[in-house]
Amino acid sequence: MLLRQSRLNVADNSGAKVLEVIGLGKGTGRRFVGIGDVVTCSVKGAIPHSQVKDHEIVKAVIVRTKKETRRKDGTLIRFSDNAAVIIDNNKAPRATRVFGPIAAEIRRKGFNKIASLAKEVI
Repeated sequence: MLLRQSRLNVADNSGAKVLEVIGLGKGTGRRFVGIGDVVTCSVKGAIPHSQVKDHEIVKAVIVRTKKETRRKDGTLIRFSDNAAVIIDNNKAPRATRVFGPIAAEIRRKGFNKIASLAKEVI
């Protein structure tokens, strides 16, 4: 469960270090977002000569949250950090690697390429 101005770690090798959430969807008036939701972010810190630049506006999909998420079978899943993967307009990741575990909800929401790049899907 994330709000505007939440800080996210970047779980890919696009070159960004931290993302700040500035938009929660397409003008829906939502207050919170969770795993598998697409958000608009601003890049806060980037490696020089990388795919993304500092202060660039990007779309990202949330892959991990500290707040637990309930699954249909009744189990709860939570992670130690809030993290996202930067995507392009076709819902494909801009990077070539995804670091750390990601939630299985990512695959269910149609981000199959991100799930296949991840080492571990929980």
